[in-house]
Amino acid sequence: MYKTIGVLAHVDAGKTTFSEQLLYHTESIKERGRVDHKDAYLDNHSIERQRGITIFAEQGRIHYKGDTYTLIDTPGHVDFSPEMERAISVMDYAILIISAVDGIEGHTETVWNLLRQYHVPTFIFINKIDREGADIDGVMASIQKELSEDAVLLQEKITLENMPESIIEWIAERDEDLLEQYMEGALDVSAYFSAFLSMLKKEQAFVCMTGSALKDIGIMEFFEQLSILTTTNFDNSKTFKGQVFKIRHDEKNQRITFIKALQGTLKVREEFTFGEETEKVTEIRLYNGTRYESVQEVEAGELFAVKGFTNPQIGDIIGCENSPQGEFELVPTLQAKVVYNCSEHIKEILRYFRILEAEEPTLKVVWNEKFQEINVHVMGIIQLEVLLEVTKERFGIDVRFEEPKILYMETIQSSCVGYGHFEPLKHYAEVHLKMEPAPRGSGIQFKNECHADNLSFGHQRLIEKHLFEQDHHGLLTGYPITDISITLLTGRAHNKHTEGGDFREATFRALRQGLEQAENVVLEPYYRYKIKASTEFMGRILTDIQQASGTFETPTMTEEQVTIIGKAPVSTFMNYSTTFAAYTNGKGVLSLQFNGFEICHNQDEVIEKIGYEKNADPEYSSSSIFCAKGKGYSVPWYEAKEAMHCIK
Repeated sequence: MYKTIGVLAHVDAGKTTFSEQLLYHTESIKERGRVDHKDAYLDNHSIERQRGITIFAEQGRIHYKGDTYTLIDTPGHVDFSPEMERAISVMDYAILIISAVDGIEGHTETVWNLLRQYHVPTFIFINKIDREGADIDGVMASIQKELSEDAVLLQEKITLENMPESIIEWIAERDEDLLEQYMEGALDVSAYFSAFLSMLKKEQAFVCMTGSALKDIGIMEFFEQLSILTTTNFDNSKTFKGQVFKIRHDEKNQRITFIKALQGTLKVREEFTFGEETEKVTEIRLYNGTRYESVQEVEAGELFAVKGFTNPQIGDIIGCENSPQGEFELVPTLQAKVVYNCSEHIKEILRYFRILEAEEPTLKVVWNEKFQEINVHVMGIIQLEVLLEVTKERFGIDVRFEEPKILYMETIQSSCVGYGHFEPLKHYAEVHLKMEPAPRGSGIQFKNECHADNLSFGHQRLIEKHLFEQDHHGLLTGYPITDISITLLTGRAHNKHTEGGDFREATFRALRQGLEQAENVVLEPYYRYKIKASTEFMGRILTDIQQASGTFETPTMTEEQVTIIGKAPVSTFMNYSTTFAAYTNGKGVLSLQFNGFEICHNQDEVIEKIGYEKNADPEYSSSSIFCAKGKGYSVPWYEAKEAMHCIK
């Protein structure tokens, strides 16, 4: 049986130390490393060892009692949480480490919410019980209150033959049929065991156990219990299907694609078609840390890496039903410009960053041809610092980054029809697009009401392709537009003169002409925050939230603690954790989660600061080009509608 187990936690909760102990006791490694000694087995990158934090999700391979486990040690720092999320997407079960001293911390809740979103059954290890200040009962109460009331502390071993009385009662309280059996005193232990396995699988039960990773207390007892209570069921008889969850490049910059086999088997030399290209698996690797063994075949349920692929991206499903990557929950809210001081050409620097973007898609490298500039999207300052070290180590280049700026978006608040016509000599295309506001967070949506009598299906698909081939600039700041429903109403081509790029020009001009008519607004990223602190700080916290242009729900209070939940702009709240920690002496808890984009709280100030000039954008024009007497001429956007050839 193959099982993929993830280990997750808030930074410094003991996650990597726990993983080291587990790998050592299962004889996957010969010596235990330590984060503070800079020799942890899964923190094998020099940058990780230097900084003492996990940055990259790495896996170890464990063989235990006839089963094969792939253990994924994930980053705990919020700046590298997208790497963690991608690992979560391929986990069968998760181990959440919580400190018995610090309890539920800010990032713990983010991790928990992601695990619930991806429906990953979760076991909890309450760590550091040997430390002064450890409070198992207090932490357990917090888990049941803030994470799930279905968390249960396990102090005796559960097996098919032996179920502790306390667990039998706990199960009976949640299962009417077993409750009746319990009341009658006719206990079928196997029925209770099966019910408990089902509850774990359905996220209706969360086993909690205690120990100390550093002092090697309770590690194997925990894993032994996990091995008994976890099952997987993968089908080898079906056609192969796998999910890409990680991309790396070796020392020769050859791409290595990491995949979770969801069904079927995969063999070396098998071929797959991606678009118009066919690629062959040239090697299959099973990784354990930096070491790997090459195999000829892998089965459903295994995590492995292949060489030979260049097309699939992280999140793609490959195999019997190739499909593009899905959307991930965690996205950056900052953008930073790359400043380079080296002899290499800027396009070579761009190539390096494209390699990094394949490995970390949220970087979303943006190239500005006019200004010959590279910008990257990032989660925070620590990620930028790591990027500096990575580019130096891997590519031998010295770069720096300008101070990160907030990533804004734009949308419309009124409907319109955009008209675009492109007809210089021997070219022809016309496009009519209806543009309507769409729900917040929905992105760009496309509908098609164009009749084939007016425009061929091929040209209709071409228009749709151009709408989604890149982010389109808004009029106010030049940042991307979003949350707009675009409907293709009609269009026209010429039998002789329409060429490939003509519909791109007409589509972009129609989009821009529509924006000129609509009411445009700037959107900014917002956090959803959760603050827990002593009641003595409530007044200060509420004042800070209001000054940051945030909002809050009615605070929840106990005699000693207040919990405040609400929303605030990233721009005003991104550095608040430092201030908050200072005046609460580090005893408060602040949890921040990206909560999408909302109307900018200081739009006029942002527009003025960015200084975008819509008429000087080299990529876009809101005017249309028509032809008369063998010459093309420009028609401004406010006169374009009357000049159009189509009538709709």
